[in-house]
Amino acid sequence: MVLVLYANMYSFVFLQLLTLYVLSCSVPGFLAGNDNSKDYCIIGAGPGGLQMGYFLERAKRDYVIFERANTSGAFFIRYPRHRKLISINKRHTGKTNKEFNLRHDWNSLLSDDESLQMRHYSKEFFPPADDYVRYLRDYAKNLELNIQYNTNIGNIQRVAKETDGNVTHHFTMDDQSGNGYTCRYLIICTGISTPNDPDFLGSEHTDSYDDMSLDTDDYEGQSVLILGRGNSAFETADHIVGSTNLIHMISRSRLRLAWETHYVGDLRAINNGLLDTYMLKSLDGQLEGDVADMMIIKRSDGKLVLGVPFDRDALSELRRDLENGNISSVNISERFNVDEMTVDTLDFGLPDNFALRDPYDRIIRCLGFKFDFDIFNSKSCNVTAGQGRKKKFPAIKANYESLKVPGLFFAGTNTHSLDFRKSAGGFIHGFRYTARALHNILEWRNHKVPWPSVRQPITELLNHIIKRINEASGTYQMFGVLGDVIILANDDTEYIYLEEYPLKMLHAIPGITGYSANRILVVSLEYGYDFSGPGKDVFRRNRAIGEPSEAHLSNFLHPVIYFYKELPSIEAMRLISKHPGAVLPEPIKVHHMVEDFLTDFSAPVSHVLVLRRFLESCIEQDLRNFFDNQCFWMALTHSSPPESCKTFFLKGQRLPPYFELQGSLTREQYFGEEETIKREMEAQRHREADPIDELKPDVRNVGFGFEEHSEL
Repeated sequence: MVLVLYANMYSFVFLQLLTLYVLSCSVPGFLAGNDNSKDYCIIGAGPGGLQMGYFLERAKRDYVIFERANTSGAFFIRYPRHRKLISINKRHTGKTNKEFNLRHDWNSLLSDDESLQMRHYSKEFFPPADDYVRYLRDYAKNLELNIQYNTNIGNIQRVAKETDGNVTHHFTMDDQSGNGYTCRYLIICTGISTPNDPDFLGSEHTDSYDDMSLDTDDYEGQSVLILGRGNSAFETADHIVGSTNLIHMISRSRLRLAWETHYVGDLRAINNGLLDTYMLKSLDGQLEGDVADMMIIKRSDGKLVLGVPFDRDALSELRRDLENGNISSVNISERFNVDEMTVDTLDFGLPDNFALRDPYDRIIRCLGFKFDFDIFNSKSCNVTAGQGRKKKFPAIKANYESLKVPGLFFAGTNTHSLDFRKSAGGFIHGFRYTARALHNILEWRNHKVPWPSVRQPITELLNHIIKRINEASGTYQMFGVLGDVIILANDDTEYIYLEEYPLKMLHAIPGITGYSANRILVVSLEYGYDFSGPGKDVFRRNRAIGEPSEAHLSNFLHPVIYFYKELPSIEAMRLISKHPGAVLPEPIKVHHMVEDFLTDFSAPVSHVLVLRRFLESCIEQDLRNFFDNQCFWMALTHSSPPESCKTFFLKGQRLPPYFELQGSLTREQYFGEEETIKREMEAQRHREADPIDELKPDVRNVGFGFEEHSEL
């Protein structure tokens, strides 16, 4: 009897354990080993979510990434529809410096795994989207990121909790199975993935970029109208142009070419084939017009007619009648006699030469994407949209935090409202760096880990800046948005170098980084004022500057160094928006380094010399390096020798003769016995001719502000 009882008990325990195991494997909401609570929750396992996950993983933080699909990078399984990315994959640069090469690799995410570079996955300059899906899967797997797939998060709420009189907040959310999750900090990385389908009369008769046929035979001999003129619209046009009678494209704003605006989200050359057929009069065409002011009506023969009534009130009345069910598309067709549209255009009140008077076989909507706000519970988590053209993005602060929901952060394409049409924050080669900036912000805010920095003697400042401006990728890609901040410390004898800091948060350096700051230098990369924009002649003959004295007129990307004796105020930062083209508030001093055709800012005179003199004017010190005999002479003749002499020579260090730098070689081994004797004899004759010449400095190389010596 007892044996039977024990057997039943063991059977019961075994069944309970088996049930728990099955739940942990099959129920998306069951996080094995914890209570569904994390410090950090990341929503979305696309490039932005994976990049944030990498930084949290390396920092050993408590996090989870929720992904509604069964794989990472699910967006790229479907988009772009025609399967060719427009982010460049430049596999060769002639250099082996990884940081420099990332300037021209627009697809790879940041990691410490050298194999996780896009050049190992595709040899094509514009890689296939399928190769990128494979890359993202390997990134997630090889770096062992904590991702929970098949979990569609929604109903996100911000909840208050009181403990011992202290009120704290956290976030709760549910998945598609009703399982709940809790986290202290929430990072949204869902991208801009919801098709933008504006409401207009007759939209039901159109196809969308999202579901259009990719079989070119379906467009054989057809006349097609494409709504929109972004890259998705032109990508679609290039795909079907060989099959159609004609393609017309219409958009509310003028065409924006990426080479004119220097904004990679505008029309790229790889997609603009239809501009040739338009300008060379091969039936295709481009027009401006607002879809909201139009209506599309289907004729009895299946043809589609585009109407633009002059009477806006009549159009609004039609819209209301249609929405209320008082009228149908058929009634509209009868009212406007659309079967005779090509003959009697006066039914629309349009002239007989109206550009879009002929009917179309297909109308395709290619109107871009927007952020999905439906994942939030609007009552407790009111995430608002940006204003104007930024309304497709969530409204956020310069520290990537929601404008109205504290503790809710964004990473990836979601953050593009901060630099829309200005920099690359909406694209992988840009937001991989803003994600790192966000991680650094969270590390200090939540864990008191200061911003990564380097502290060096002031004598190293010139070389440090030259190195950064010639190889750094973050400031190169996020020009005018992320910059290097140099905090002058210890009476300007030392500096603290902070890389890739959000320039819009310049006033808040202590609260963001953990470092006190007053006197600072800021290194930013910028295009020339008024050089970029739709319609600008960026190929004009005098488009580039070569004279260092005219560096402030440089048009192409070039370094700009700002000097502040104190941090700008919040008010000064806010006023920037009122000055188009301004990156930072007015500094005490500013220095433009002249643009360079090779983007190599290391020319001894044109770049290094003038930069050094600017830095010397800011800190009022000589930043040159001197040999020990020169330091000895200046120690005897100057009340304050140059800083390099103080740092090295006067502390017992010196710059040894060149042959000693080669290791343990003797003078004879290095020069050879015969050459050594010759050099000794020549030196002796020199000493006899002028016994004190060894101690005489070249006046051009002493003090501050004299003519330049050959030593830079």
